[in-house]
Amino acid sequence: MISAGQTTVIASLLLLLAACGESGKTPPVEFRIPIEVIEVSTDDMEDLIVTTGALRTRESVNLDVETPGFLKLARDESGNPLVEGSAVKAGQLIAEITGEDARLAAGLEATRRHLESAEKELNRRQQLFDRKLIAEEDVWQARTRYEDALHNFDTSQRTLEKSRITTPIDGVILELVRDAGGQTIADGQKVVLGLRIARVAPLDRLIADIDLVGPDLSRVAPGQSVRINHYAFEDISMAGTVLRLAPTLDPQSRTFRVEVEVDNQEGLLRPGMFIQASIIAERREDVIVVPRDAITLRAGRNVVFVVDGQRVVVRRVVLGLADDTRLEVTEGLNAGERVAVRGLETLTDGTQVRVVTP
Repeated sequence: MISAGQTTVIASLLLLLAACGESGKTPPVEFRIPIEVIEVSTDDMEDLIVTTGALRTRESVNLDVETPGFLKLARDESGNPLVEGSAVKAGQLIAEITGEDARLAAGLEATRRHLESAEKELNRRQQLFDRKLIAEEDVWQARTRYEDALHNFDTSQRTLEKSRITTPIDGVILELVRDAGGQTIADGQKVVLGLRIARVAPLDRLIADIDLVGPDLSRVAPGQSVRINHYAFEDISMAGTVLRLAPTLDPQSRTFRVEVEVDNQEGLLRPGMFIQASIIAERREDVIVVPRDAITLRAGRNVVFVVDGQRVVVRRVVLGLADDTRLEVTEGLNAGERVAVRGLETLTDGTQVRVVTP
């Protein structure tokens, strides 16, 4: 038989066990998916057509020997001989052809004296004719001799000018006369008719010849802005403008040629360089933009997950322009809202989330 004291002890033990059982219950766990978010903002977006091309000069002039003789290269303002890369102005002397051949070819002084003599004789006979002291035929003979002398003087003057080789345009000397071994020809060396002395071209503006495939052609027109990049200048873009589009298709490459004028005032680019050209087909300012990572496909539709308190709400969006990292959202988002950019794989409408710092 259990005594009263034992009964009391048993009752106390049962109460203690009951209390322990209640305190040992595990509280329910609330699981929240960790996500990274960004705040929706506005920015400018561009529709770019990215292609490649090669640079060339927009114009150039070849300066050749027009009368044989001996070469004498001109010098710059500092007294140094002109070299490839020297900047020159229109009308500036590049080289002279000197020596007996050039002097004999010119004969300028002799023809000048002959012209002066013929002009005096013509004036004298004209005065005599006006006084009716000679016949008109004598005047015509003097005029004929004067015209012949003038022709000879002009010819000699042009010949002399040919011995002075000047550039008709501003620019840079891209090529300077060299021998068969590639060495620059020294002063005093005999040169022959037709030898190329120099090639001059302006480099402040260049032309980029780029090729476009058919689908892109409808998005390009003269006057559109272009950004020019070269791998040697990774952080620098040069400005360009579409000049003209070729009227025909290249039968070999099946592409259309587009000429782009490139601003090269800083002189970084050179003819022959291979460049990347980004034609700005369309530009929209102050539009809603989000990273590409914020957009996902659900049921074939573009959606974002907008953070609403501790949950996310699925929101269908309409997209516009795009670049390599961002997308324009034309409908479905407002500036200032927060959207998920990491952890979207397991999200659904109403999922509880926990925002984490990247």
